[in-house]
Amino acid sequence: MYAIVEFKGNQYKAEKDAVLEVAHLDAKAGDTVTIDTVLMTSDGANVSVGTPYVKGAKVVVEVGESFKDDKVLVFKYKSKKDYHRFHGHREQYTKVTVKDVVLA
Repeated sequence: MYAIVEFKGNQYKAEKDAVLEVAHLDAKAGDTVTIDTVLMTSDGANVSVGTPYVKGAKVVVEVGESFKDDKVLVFKYKSKKDYHRFHGHREQYTKVTVKDVVLA
């Protein structure tokens, strides 16, 4: 049994006890969050596809630790123009654990 959910602009496959890395959440570790933007559900035999969301379906997740991803380095330059820019960026993520998938 699994569900495809849309959360913070991205789509994830949520199965029970799966650990997902989502964009940073402003919630404490141990809190529960309910995601009701379910695009598709499947229990093995039956598949439900929403238009755009499946009514009555939801996914309950528990918030885990927040962390930063590896640094992405950006270097810009223009030849013969003495233009050099060096910039680094680390995206913040939060690990969430899927506790329950409720089908419609």
